[in-house]
Amino acid sequence: MRRTLVRALSAAVLTLAALSTPTAHADRGAPIEVTVNARAALATVHETGLGANHAIWDANLGTNDTADLLKNAGMKLLRYPGGSYSDIYHWADHTAPGGYVAPGTDFDTFMSGVRRTGAQAMVTANYGTGTAAEAAAWVRQANIVKKYGVQYWEIGNENYGNGHYGTAWEADEHADKSPAEYARHVVAYADAMKAVDPTIKIGAVLTTPANWPDAIVAEGDSGSWNEVVLATAGSKIDFVVLHWYPGALDRAGHVPDMIQLTREQIARHAGPGSDRIGIAMTEFNTGSSSNGSNTQPGALAAADAYATLLAAGVLTVDWWNVHNGIGAVTEVEGHTDYGDFGLLSSAACTSDGSVCEPSLNTPFAPYHALRMMSRFARPGDRFIRAATDQIPARAATDQPEVTAHAVRRPNGDLAVLLINTSSTTSHPVAIDYAGFTPAAGAPTVLTHTNGATSITTTTAGTATSQTLPPLSLSTVLLRPATPQTGLPATPGRPSTTAVTDTTATITWPTSRPGVKYEVHRQNGAVTEQLGETTGTTLTVRNLKPGTRYTVNVIARNAAGAQSEPSPPLTFTTGTPATSSCSVRLTIQTDWASGYVAALDLTNHGAPVSGWTLTFDWPRPWQKLSSGWSGVWTQTGAQVKVVNEPGNGTLPTGATTTIGYVGDYTGPNVLPKIFTLNGDICTLH
Repeated sequence: MRRTLVRALSAAVLTLAALSTPTAHADRGAPIEVTVNARAALATVHETGLGANHAIWDANLGTNDTADLLKNAGMKLLRYPGGSYSDIYHWADHTAPGGYVAPGTDFDTFMSGVRRTGAQAMVTANYGTGTAAEAAAWVRQANIVKKYGVQYWEIGNENYGNGHYGTAWEADEHADKSPAEYARHVVAYADAMKAVDPTIKIGAVLTTPANWPDAIVAEGDSGSWNEVVLATAGSKIDFVVLHWYPGALDRAGHVPDMIQLTREQIARHAGPGSDRIGIAMTEFNTGSSSNGSNTQPGALAAADAYATLLAAGVLTVDWWNVHNGIGAVTEVEGHTDYGDFGLLSSAACTSDGSVCEPSLNTPFAPYHALRMMSRFARPGDRFIRAATDQIPARAATDQPEVTAHAVRRPNGDLAVLLINTSSTTSHPVAIDYAGFTPAAGAPTVLTHTNGATSITTTTAGTATSQTLPPLSLSTVLLRPATPQTGLPATPGRPSTTAVTDTTATITWPTSRPGVKYEVHRQNGAVTEQLGETTGTTLTVRNLKPGTRYTVNVIARNAAGAQSEPSPPLTFTTGTPATSSCSVRLTIQTDWASGYVAALDLTNHGAPVSGWTLTFDWPRPWQKLSSGWSGVWTQTGAQVKVVNEPGNGTLPTGATTTIGYVGDYTGPNVLPKIFTLNGDICTLH
């Protein structure tokens, strides 16, 4: 059978949620304010940023028509042989025992399509039913014999779905299905494959934060899947692999934490030099057939997620799938949605023949979204901060109706992507720029609207004023008012050498004479200068404990000209080294949507008779389920615990243990600031 998105991942893995509908629309007379800050740099778009999946059960995988459409959409990476089929596929005889292999889908045909598209290939080696020797032979055939130059090689696909955690969809013939066994084989595969071609990059499969079975520790394991795989195989891999099917259309806000938590896991478990390890999102789809998988709402969500993932530094985001097949047929925003998770129509019909898709290779709305992405954010462009003045409520599903993203081209031009998710309202927007002065005159605007079969190009509005049609994607292309010449060189990537609860020492590469360096903190789309120096090290002070900071370094010369901002640096401050209290937080069990935690509270000050502990949930998708050994309440984001009669007295040096159950529906950023009777405690 072919592997479609509706691939029995179970309700625990894929939860469908309704598209949020705000209760009120902005008045056309009150423009939504958008801030674009060229001083607040994020990641640079990788050469393989935009990608898609091919599958060997798709007879149109290798056709010229398919390749030409993917080239037109700007696809820069194509993945093969197709999801879970990777773990039953044997490349040498082009077979997949237990699955269907369409004619004209062999590896050479795939590579012909890759070359016609102008993309690179991502190949998934068979872990489930294959061997390291088989994978190494594939590398030899691809890169030594055929000279295809395939750089990216994954070891298996979703191998945590082999039944080790209770649910099985991924083929795995190994008697031991633990993460430790997978990690041992990743080492063996990497050694064998790089012995053939040492220039290739090897990727290992991880679980995605807050997606099952992330954080679960199975019986007999020394840690979660990610912890074990990174600890064993971290020194052998070049990137890690995530898959994300959010099941709702408003989850792009989860992305920064998702990627940050993955980076923290890599840094914690993969050993020295782990900052070289990249992150690849080799399968992504909105996963929302009920809300528009191939109609405009899905397209808007796709563009928002792609932009947010690429801005976070993901090296590729690969849509599942080029062709996928018809699913549940519904009406969404005035158009037929075929429940098809492909970019292009398969021309399939429902089982009773009552509904058929449009002709083969007709682009669905997400195709146009990815094409818009390729014109908005090109390889080498750098994302910069952009935000709207709409503040959503704390509910986990709330989001603004208008979202914004922006990139700076290497030549100094800007592109601003504006997404209007309102079904009925044309929103006017007023755009303000920091660190960039746009040229006068009407800019070029690219637009895709609900039901449109192409992207329109016009000159409209001004650089600071645009009107966004309902359910639309708009890209505004801007040139600077004056040529960007004589600017100081862009500072290199900064790093931290010491971080405390209130200070951080930031260092960057060699300074240049006559240049002053400024460290700027990103606060949404606004930046604040934390300090300046003529050297290459600055200690910034008066930071808030337990807070995540992202900063850029900017060089300014004697004439006042500013450089482009450095690559971003993200760090999190700690808690006081000494305090009148300390807290030790221990996760006792985690099931990827909730966890049980124990808190050991120790009094280091004068004896306490009666205590109150407080902390705030870092994210709106977290909440208190229950607690014990105290009276627990939650108001807004704050959780408060008051002692019970039997544990209210804490002599100096005494410890009491309390606990709680926390629920989450997004990346689980743990609370870092606990106060006991108003004092910030040291967190162990």
